[in-house]
Amino acid sequence: MFKSLNIQEKGNENVDPIDGAERVKCLIIGSGPAGYTAAIYAARANLSPVMYEGLQPGGQLTTTTEVENYPGYPEGVTGPVMMEDFKKQAERFGTDVRFGYATKVDFSEEIHKVWIDGKTLIEAETVILATGATAKYLGLEDEKKYAGGGVSACATCDGFFYRGKEVAVVGGGDTAAEEAIYLAALANKVYLIVRRDVLRASRVMAERVKNVPNIEILWKHQTKGLFGDGVVEGATLWKNKGEENEEEVQIKIDGFFLAIGHTPNSDFVKDYLETDEIGYIKTVVGTSKTNVPGVFACGDVMDSIYRQAITAAGSGCKAAMDAERYLSEKH
Repeated sequence: MFKSLNIQEKGNENVDPIDGAERVKCLIIGSGPAGYTAAIYAARANLSPVMYEGLQPGGQLTTTTEVENYPGYPEGVTGPVMMEDFKKQAERFGTDVRFGYATKVDFSEEIHKVWIDGKTLIEAETVILATGATAKYLGLEDEKKYAGGGVSACATCDGFFYRGKEVAVVGGGDTAAEEAIYLAALANKVYLIVRRDVLRASRVMAERVKNVPNIEILWKHQTKGLFGDGVVEGATLWKNKGEENEEEVQIKIDGFFLAIGHTPNSDFVKDYLETDEIGYIKTVVGTSKTNVPGVFACGDVMDSIYRQAITAAGSGCKAAMDAERYLSEKH
């Protein structure tokens, strides 16, 4: 069970905003499939939502070249185009979409306070958090160079494009094992690049990986860089042979998948909201409700399992409906 903060009952309809603050019914922080879907539903429910898109308007999908697994796009669509479609639909129903990001919150009272860009204060009766999660990268310049050209942080999203090809997965945990097995059903060959001489994955997952014939585990290897003419054609690795003895190895691949985890964008609310050990916001099972009444979470900031556009959109719908019901009951 959640513990709820001691929210002061003030009867918000009779409380004036703080000088210089803007009062809104529904504030949506973050964009992407979750945020834009929440905005569509909130706007249609006459909540007059105000959305701040964050540092990456449209979310992670704006870095994806082709999306072929989202319903309604039979010919496929690029991530940026799809997110622009979402945004237009949200604006069509009256969502006030703004550029900016939340830097500080105060959820200690019934009217929630959110500071945008460290200076603009918004007071909101309800807040929907759709700030997403950021994939962890190795920090190589080549990861940026080949973004959209062979580098991906989501095998489920992009694996389809590598049918019959050769790919590499970086990581040694359960996520890396799962993605390697998923890709092995599509690709001709999968290299699993593991920094250590053991897998951090659970015993069951480790055994499954080892039993897939077209997965080759490269023990004690680290990625030095990628190469290719416009798209990834191979990777240069360091092989640790012990006693500071390293050997340079090159492998031919068409896709390079990062599976070293995600970081939920939740740091700015951790003083008020319950999160798991990684930072994913906890919600009441089957809802978007957090431990603070009137604050809801949707999308990748609360989903450590699926992290798909379609599931994020669905959770955004739930967040808007939960917010509307919360306001109806309160008033």
